[in-house]
Amino acid sequence: MSDNKQRVRRLQREPLTDAQMLMIISIGIFAAMYLAAMFTLKGGFLKPQMIFDLLNDNAALIIIACSLTVVMIGGGINISVGGVIGLTVMSCALFLNGTTIESSFTSIALTFLLALGIGLAFGLVEGFLVSYLEIQPFIVTLAGMFLARGLTTILSVNPVKVTHEAFLALVKTKLKISWLGYTAQNGNLIPAKIEIGAIIAVLVVILMALMLRYSKLGRHIYAVGGNQQSALMLGINVKSTIFWSYVISGLLAGLAGFVFLMHKPAGNASVAMRGEMDAIASSIIGGTLLTGGVGNVIGTFFGAMILATIQKIIALSPLNASWWQEMANGAMLGFFIILQSVVLSARSKGRIKLRNKQRKPAAEESPTQVK
Repeated sequence: MSDNKQRVRRLQREPLTDAQMLMIISIGIFAAMYLAAMFTLKGGFLKPQMIFDLLNDNAALIIIACSLTVVMIGGGINISVGGVIGLTVMSCALFLNGTTIESSFTSIALTFLLALGIGLAFGLVEGFLVSYLEIQPFIVTLAGMFLARGLTTILSVNPVKVTHEAFLALVKTKLKISWLGYTAQNGNLIPAKIEIGAIIAVLVVILMALMLRYSKLGRHIYAVGGNQQSALMLGINVKSTIFWSYVISGLLAGLAGFVFLMHKPAGNASVAMRGEMDAIASSIIGGTLLTGGVGNVIGTFFGAMILATIQKIIALSPLNASWWQEMANGAMLGFFIILQSVVLSARSKGRIKLRNKQRKPAAEESPTQVK
């Protein structure tokens, strides 16, 4: 019995990892921003529907941010995800408009598989070039971005609106939550509504968090991102790990394209034009380091929500010009980069020693994470 007590006390003395520390900071800043908006702007921020609107409008961003987080934890980068979303949206829109399949379920299912297939194809090729041919990931994914955008333009220069009735019905389908609604001025109860795409995005966050935390592949991704030489000494297949991280990233990019189409049923050459930049920013704000080995998708989720909240605040304020959005995103990204440097430096000098009740797996405690 005494041994169990000593073990519990030892676990309670374990400090938070860098990823957990940065995630907590992101959650705190998101909560502070949202509360500040509730007391200053009021209006929609006082209603639960605002949270659902942020999720509905940014479901695709959350998914590709998760895809970037997986790759960045492994020490890589993928800037082709925005182009893959654009290609996926255009391809799926043209397929839905041109299909002659009578079964609505079959046509939508094939569209979903088409979206995943496009993402998988990019993930497989880019993963092979980066891992087995050891080409720089920035160059490989930059080429992938140009290829995807070029293929999108070849498919159609003009915007393509989806006319498939069954898919449009799916787009309009929303989960209604009456007890989180509000009463309008005419006395009618307006329930809170969340789109299917937002539900998919939340499920992706949960699944990726579980994969990175508990699966063998997830622990290997942390180890490889922390230090490839140490990972090799531990018997980890570094090339295979990097390859599968890009495959997962590609699949999530294809899924994000399908979710984007469910929110805005139209293909356009400019779809998600800067999606990769917003995804990288969400990951960094959520606590993922570009050097690899540190990060988690829960923090990435709140990083995306921070960017979404900034966008909504600016839209509801007098400073609603587009350049204010760009400036705010840049300022927030710079702030978090500086904050990460300060926090990690303080932890390396022993000035910050927060305790954690549970110990993380050894593979997640990479050699780059200073205690």
